[in-house]
Amino acid sequence: MARLLRSEGYFDAVATSTVIATPDAKGQLAVTLTATKGSRYSLGRIVISDAAAEPRGYALEALELKTGDPIVAAVVESGEARIALRLPERGYPFATVGQRDILLDEATHVGDYTLPVTAGRKARFGGLRVAGDPVFDVDHIALLPRFEAGEIYDSRQVDDLRQALIGTSLLSTVSVEPVATGTIAADGTETVDLLVRQTRGPARVLAASIGYGTGEGLKATGSWTHRNLFPPEGALTVAAIAGTQEQGVSAQFRRSNAGQRDRAFQLGTSLARQRFEAYNAETFNLNASLSRSSTPIWQKRWTWSVGTELIASRETAFDATRLDRDRGTYFIAALPLQLGYDRSNSLLDPTRGFRLTARVSPEAQKQTSAGFEGYARTLFEASAYFPVTDAIVLAGRARVGSIVGASRDSIAPSRRLYAGGGGSVRGFGFQELGPRDLDNKPLGGRSLTEFGAEVRYRFGNFGIVPFVDGGRVGEASSPSLSGMRYGAGIGGRYYTNFGPMRIDVATPLGRRPGEGRVALYISIGQAF
Repeated sequence: MARLLRSEGYFDAVATSTVIATPDAKGQLAVTLTATKGSRYSLGRIVISDAAAEPRGYALEALELKTGDPIVAAVVESGEARIALRLPERGYPFATVGQRDILLDEATHVGDYTLPVTAGRKARFGGLRVAGDPVFDVDHIALLPRFEAGEIYDSRQVDDLRQALIGTSLLSTVSVEPVATGTIAADGTETVDLLVRQTRGPARVLAASIGYGTGEGLKATGSWTHRNLFPPEGALTVAAIAGTQEQGVSAQFRRSNAGQRDRAFQLGTSLARQRFEAYNAETFNLNASLSRSSTPIWQKRWTWSVGTELIASRETAFDATRLDRDRGTYFIAALPLQLGYDRSNSLLDPTRGFRLTARVSPEAQKQTSAGFEGYARTLFEASAYFPVTDAIVLAGRARVGSIVGASRDSIAPSRRLYAGGGGSVRGFGFQELGPRDLDNKPLGGRSLTEFGAEVRYRFGNFGIVPFVDGGRVGEASSPSLSGMRYGAGIGGRYYTNFGPMRIDVATPLGRRPGEGRVALYISIGQAF
């Protein structure tokens, strides 16, 4: 009690205790604690000693103490901690905070506060050095800082560099430390190098996932990645898909921080076999892209991607003139472009903020039985998240898409727009919504309209999510709200340290002949 009172500024506080036997209760004692707090002391003079005028000003600003304030230990210690952070942010990397002295006057109940601060010379960024078990040399590390040599030292920029090195996932430990060089400029500032200590981490990764969706069936994926097979940061990933309706293999090369921080170059190829209600296809894909994208470690506000795809696909398409399905081979060249803006607070489990994404893909197609044909695929998506309470989040999304420049039946079935499934309109099977052929199989379309709304209620590591989705696919290229179909359901969530496990059960509203009563979806991450 006495320590607590003193920590709140009652330095004359007295606490006593008495312990006496209880006459009418054998084996019990009566304990009485008595505290007299006395007068509360307040701050008098506040002095930062041993520092020049500029760092002294920064220290007083960070301290946030005023004459007349009560002397509260937690407030004083917090202020001193802010000084230790603030001075390195303002160009003093070697600043130290000494032991405070508070001189109490018992007559006036005022305490004069003195704190010695040794700031050292103001510094500017110099060069880079490496130590330890280097994965990256100085030239590659030099791509990562957001500052230039000669700028005033700022510890926030140093921590940003450390975070960027952590984001490569190739280091088990990393530190970035200022090192004095002794080089003094005409303005009195000292050049400070940064020493990057690295410890090599595991470069190989095995990953696997499994999921189920009504209309998609069961699907398992597995991959092997060497994150640094082609130094620096040249990763190779080999993956395979095994499912009831889809099988495939792929290989992808990715160069992270390719000539510039946060920029990635990718080159990949894949071979896939798909057996969906909408179409059957055997597809070979060769693709390349240059992008700036988010990762679970490093979420970015602006993202973009510029790419190219070369596709050869043998597919079963519906022939309107023959009223039948026929197999044909399509050769497609595409230039997919994407721009994203993300103000959400998490990639896998957002609880506040919003996201905007725009995709445009000009494409040229050649069929074995026809000439070249050009068209453009566009897709715009927005999602928003609003926390009602600590346990309840309202989430919503909208998506519109369009294909212009070619008729639906001339476009390869795999390049058309579809709706329905776990990442689309729940309650319907995969690609189930929209126009159908004479055999009641989905045809896809040239326009898409979707929306979804969820109420996410979390309790501990579990959650319940009621939801409603809506969508339509049209033959025309203009998105519309006419003829929207709706699905509703409820989901369960189990929250892990890498994201929520999701199980959703939904049913179509206004169910039509041939549509299932219940659809089930199992996967990782929120629906949007």
